[in-house]
Amino acid sequence: MLLLGIDVGTSSIKVSVVDASTRKSIVSAQYPETESAINSVKPGWAEQEPEMWWEHVQQAILKANATKKYDPKEIGAIGIAYQMHGLVLVNKQQQVLRQSIIWCDSRAVEIGDKAFAAIGEAKSLSHLLNSPGNFTASKLAWVKANEPAVYSEVDKAMLPGDFIAMKLTGDITTSISALSEGIFWDFKENKLSDDVFNYYGFSKDVIPAINPVFSEHGKLQASVAHILSLKEGIPVTYKAGDQPNNALSLNVLEPGEVAATAGTSGVIYGVSDELTYDKQSRVNTFAHVNHREDEQRLGVLLCINGTGILNRWVKNTFTPAISYSQMNDSHRKAPAGSDGLRVLPFGNGAERMLNNKIVGAHFHNIDLNLHSQEHVQRASQEGIAFAFRYGLDIMRENGMNPQVIRAGKANLFLSDLFAKSFVNATGVPVELYECDGSVGAAIGAGIGVGAYSTPKEAFADEKPLQLIEPTETKTFDEFYFDWKQLLQKFI
Repeated sequence: MLLLGIDVGTSSIKVSVVDASTRKSIVSAQYPETESAINSVKPGWAEQEPEMWWEHVQQAILKANATKKYDPKEIGAIGIAYQMHGLVLVNKQQQVLRQSIIWCDSRAVEIGDKAFAAIGEAKSLSHLLNSPGNFTASKLAWVKANEPAVYSEVDKAMLPGDFIAMKLTGDITTSISALSEGIFWDFKENKLSDDVFNYYGFSKDVIPAINPVFSEHGKLQASVAHILSLKEGIPVTYKAGDQPNNALSLNVLEPGEVAATAGTSGVIYGVSDELTYDKQSRVNTFAHVNHREDEQRLGVLLCINGTGILNRWVKNTFTPAISYSQMNDSHRKAPAGSDGLRVLPFGNGAERMLNNKIVGAHFHNIDLNLHSQEHVQRASQEGIAFAFRYGLDIMRENGMNPQVIRAGKANLFLSDLFAKSFVNATGVPVELYECDGSVGAAIGAGIGVGAYSTPKEAFADEKPLQLIEPTETKTFDEFYFDWKQLLQKFI
């Protein structure tokens, strides 16, 4: 059996076809080659068109098929990973009612803060494990308050992965994991949150059917199968947010295990078996892919919006003609600490770990006679590493003390300088793996269709490519505390 994994990213769609017996990727394809736009018609807003995702999903699958490295008719199950916290609204005809308000949109911060106070901070944290904050439920409340004509037509509210599954199958489903990331789920009552629905005035009818993460979420429609040269009726058997999916891909499933990513945004994601929460909701707790009522598995998630997006901005602004690899090599011309140049990377909306403040990106201590573009590039990656340290210290306050962090050798972790800055800033070794979100989604589909008996079995043979250990923690502590003092002026 072959397995198809789809990763609905902010920048592009990636798909992989995996041989279920060997767990190896046969082919991967990305569409488009250039990064998809984020529409921002007002400061702090961020939207994308769901139908654009669907068009790009189809094009990516057709691109993979065109390699002729496999027979599309041998694909037996489909898995989907997706950008978290987005809101997609459809009517009874499954037509999209407005652009998706995506994860880095900040418009609902005040709405979520008011809900937090009205429901009660203690009750919100103990039942939802989070403030309603700037999450999907609060984004839906924004639509209800500001676009009543749109809201009146809503049949179902869903997350991006639910939408892609709907386009594939015609069925609309969700999961406890997805509902928890939208702050719709009450963990203590193990049901949709009466507090959230009553406060915001939502009907529970807007929520799709709730299925386990690893289960059938519908079968491929004949019309779609024809377009994509796939078999009609193959099931979608896995859907998960990109960070839980990344953790699955790195075999991070049990309490104390920790994963990290550094793409457009940056995340540290640790697994707990307790209903844990941060009193300020600076880090957030959601149901992990293997969470069950009788065996709790919670993902404690630190998110930094401004990571890879800053790296991209620096490249496009200062060295647009060179590759990321060439840019990473040029950093070596600047010393560790970047001769005092400091960068705060928070230029992509409200940052949860900074209490939902919009701090913006800042460059400090520029010496026009000393600092070069190489200093700017290095200081930017160091600034991102320091942001990870700041967030990890919050996780440590809440009992998450990783001895090792697993990450895919991708995105910013392709930069040797960033990887070393990360381990020296955090003081935690990093194991780098051959890890890909679309491959993880394909393996997830295999778990859901029964090709593997358990998630652990599916990733049992996974071995790290590289171990990076801290070597300059004392020096980086000094750099970090200097950076942190600058940050304190803005929070």
